[in-house]
Amino acid sequence: MATINDVAAKAGVSTATVSRTLNGKSTVDPVLAARVQAAAAELGYHPNGLARNLRRQETAVLALIISDVENPFFTAIARGVEDIAQTAGYSVVLCNADDNEEKERRYIDVALQERVAGVVLSPTGRATNVDRLTERGTPVVAVDRPLLKNTGDQVLVDTRLAARDATRHLLDGGYRRVACVSGPPGVRTAEDRLAGYTDAVGEGNALTRRAEFRAEGGRLAALSLLDEPEPPDALLVGNSTMAIGVLEALASRGLRSGQDVGIVSFDDAPWTTLIDPPLTVVAQPANEVGRVAAELLLARIGDSTRKATTTTLQAKLIVRRSSRRD
Repeated sequence: MATINDVAAKAGVSTATVSRTLNGKSTVDPVLAARVQAAAAELGYHPNGLARNLRRQETAVLALIISDVENPFFTAIARGVEDIAQTAGYSVVLCNADDNEEKERRYIDVALQERVAGVVLSPTGRATNVDRLTERGTPVVAVDRPLLKNTGDQVLVDTRLAARDATRHLLDGGYRRVACVSGPPGVRTAEDRLAGYTDAVGEGNALTRRAEFRAEGGRLAALSLLDEPEPPDALLVGNSTMAIGVLEALASRGLRSGQDVGIVSFDDAPWTTLIDPPLTVVAQPANEVGRVAAELLLARIGDSTRKATTTTLQAKLIVRRSSRRD
């Protein structure tokens, strides 16, 4: 079995450099770190997690607490986190909070009890839950939704701008009564998307429904909008899970997306190109969100004095036939 000395000899570095690299320290020269990673992979070397735990009083485990494991956006984030964590010698434990503050609190308690090295969290919005981590000195990085007190590292997507651009795309395509199916009140991403939509149509023209980020929520919201005296001819939808319900609602009324009701949905789920017509989407860089978050967390583990940072990534509108009448 390969040892840390074997890795150091093969990479031509000291054992201290190997240790710092595999523990995610940010002070290692990138060239040396790459050599260490290559040597460790070739030799099949894995850090002794038990020994490291005894020395540092923490496990070589990161906790990832996300809002909805069924949402492809969050599963893509999870993959990004794991890809980075694994190369640094960490395992990832996935926790599904279901946008439930109590479940989030319980998972944070477990993370603290198990002395995880750090936490990547999609916050429900309750500051006191995150405070439990910071008070114990456990590094935390927020993804998708900001920390209320803006006191830690976070990786976000500018969904307000993306929602505005998506709504304008529908208006430019000839749709005249664009409505928005958004998420529940108090969820920052739902508020941002609703604000971006309103930026485009104006407050006096806004027609909205709020619902859970679920297929059934999207279906009921869409049916309610279609029952309006002047129903919308286009919809901006909060995420791909809701979009499933929206499409079910249209089908139940004999309406076709694009020709009858223009549709743009957040998130480019795998199925969006398989339906007819294919769905126009706002594609968020979910995998990159996860990778950046993991890199920030590892850097924070290596240096707790680092200044907190906010990384804001951009979404991309991918135009398909669901937002065109031709």
